[in-house]
Amino acid sequence: MQSRPPLPPFTAETAAQKARAAEDAWNSCDPQRVSLAYTPDSRWRNRSEIFQGRDEIVAFLTRKWNRELDYRLIKEVWAHDGARIAVRFAYEYRDDSGQWYRAYGNENWAFDAQGLMAHRHASINERPIRAEERLFHWDRRAPRPADHPGLSALGL
Repeated sequence: MQSRPPLPPFTAETAAQKARAAEDAWNSCDPQRVSLAYTPDSRWRNRSEIFQGRDEIVAFLTRKWNRELDYRLIKEVWAHDGARIAVRFAYEYRDDSGQWYRAYGNENWAFDAQGLMAHRHASINERPIRAEERLFHWDRRAPRPADHPGLSALGL
């Protein structure tokens, strides 16, 4: 099995690197690419869904990004300890009617020794926003530019 650096135990710097790598992968909206950061039997809880395994991750993300159009995400480390990282995040998307939303949440991550995520628990809520309230502006399906503000700088 291939390792996925940075590896635990995490420091503040490596936890931030891990969160940014996850953010960049999710912003690609490529379910297969994202799934490779997780163990083959990774366990997820995302809102009301609970599932396990990479095939289920790909199916979930495919459904998600078919509904959540023009998706853009920012993650920020909240805490880290050993092989665990907690992040807070926000993302913006629109539905097929053109209504924009901003979702907010927290994730708790647990990694194996190879740096693959074995557990992901996400709590998320969202609210509709007007197009002019959007804060996340960069090319779709691309990493957030280094000079784009993060959550704290945006007051989120």
